[in-house]
Amino acid sequence: MKRNAVALTLAVLMAAGPALGQAKDKDPGPLIQIAILLDTSNSMDGLIDQAKSQLWRIVNELSLARKGGRPPRLEVALYEYGNSGLERDHGYLRRVSPLTRDLDLISEQLFGLRTNGGLEYCGWAILAAADELEWSRSDGDLKLVFIAGNEEFTQGKVDYKQACAKAKGRGIVVNTIFCGSLQEGERTGWRDGAELTGGRYSNIDQEQRPAAVDAPQDPEIAELNLELNRTFLAWGGSDRKGKERQMEQDRNASAYSSQMMTERTMAKATAQYTADWDLVDAVRSGAVDLAKVEDAKLPQVLRGKTPKAKREYVDQLHKKRTDTGEKIRKLYLERQQYVAAKLGVQQSDKTLDYAVIQAVRSQAKARGFSFE
Repeated sequence: MKRNAVALTLAVLMAAGPALGQAKDKDPGPLIQIAILLDTSNSMDGLIDQAKSQLWRIVNELSLARKGGRPPRLEVALYEYGNSGLERDHGYLRRVSPLTRDLDLISEQLFGLRTNGGLEYCGWAILAAADELEWSRSDGDLKLVFIAGNEEFTQGKVDYKQACAKAKGRGIVVNTIFCGSLQEGERTGWRDGAELTGGRYSNIDQEQRPAAVDAPQDPEIAELNLELNRTFLAWGGSDRKGKERQMEQDRNASAYSSQMMTERTMAKATAQYTADWDLVDAVRSGAVDLAKVEDAKLPQVLRGKTPKAKREYVDQLHKKRTDTGEKIRKLYLERQQYVAAKLGVQQSDKTLDYAVIQAVRSQAKARGFSFE
C-alpha cells in the first residue's frame, strides 16, 4: 500500500498547528509517548540511517493529531540493543535517552549510533523500556514501544511474552518491525510479540533509501529556517547546549539531503518542536516571569531594557516565529506538489517511517485521537 505525498502534506499544512512559542494552558493536554528500540548489531546500518533521516517526517505526521481539539505533546525515548560493544550483563542494551520532548537531542543521538556485532535480546529490551521509563498513568494518553531488528524475537533469558505482558499491564502497546521478509518475521516470533499487546507487526527493507529530490522551493525554505532560528533566545537559566544542538542538527539534516532539511524545517514550525532552553517559549507559556529574571541570566540583547521593553521584544520574536512558520508551511506544500507532479513520488510501505506512522494512526484513534 502506498500513499501520495501531496495528500499527507496538504493535511500537514492545514493542521500542523501553531509554531513553538504559543501560550500554553495550565492543563498540559493530551500526550503521546514513543519508545524506539533499535537493533544496532552488525548489518543494521540501514535501519539507523532510516531512523535518523525519517525522524522529522514522523514528527510532521504526528502534528496532524488532535484530541479534544488540541495537539498532543510528544515525548520520545531511544534504546539500542544487540550491540556487542555494550555490557553483556545488561543484555547488550543501553537506554540512549529517557522520554524527552527535546527532539534535537533524539536526532543527535540517532546520528551518534554505531553498529557492532552482538546478540539481540528483544524481551530484555522491551522489559527495560516498560520498567525504566516514566510512562504516563493516564489511560487516555498514548504509550507506544517500537522495536526493530532482524534476528529471532525469542533470544535471551527474558521471556518476550512476560515482557510484553508487563508492558500491556501498564497500558503500553508494543509494535514490532522486522527487517526482512514478512514470513521470516512471523516464523521467528515478531508477529506474536506485537499481538500480545494489541500492537502492529510490520516488515521493512532496512536497506531501502528513497531518492532525495531537490526542488525549487529549497533555497527559500533554507533561508526561512535561518529566520526561524533567530527567534530562539538561549538564556542563563536553560540548557546552554540547546542552541548549539539545534544548529548541529540543522547541519546534519542539510548534509544528508535537501529533502530531510525541508522535513526538519517543517517540523520546527509545528507545536511538536519544543526547546526548553528558549526564553521566548518559556515566557509565553508562563513558565518564566521575565520581570523576575536577573539581567545577568538574560541574553545580551535584553540586558538593560525596561520590563516593558523586554516583554515587547519577546512578543515580537513570537510573532516573527508564527509568521515564518506560516511561510514555511506554504512552501512545504508547494514543494511536495512539485515533487509529486514531476516525478510521481510516493511513500514506500517498506520503510521505518511508514511502519511507525501506520501504527501510530490506528492506535491513536483507539485512544480518542483524530487526524485532521
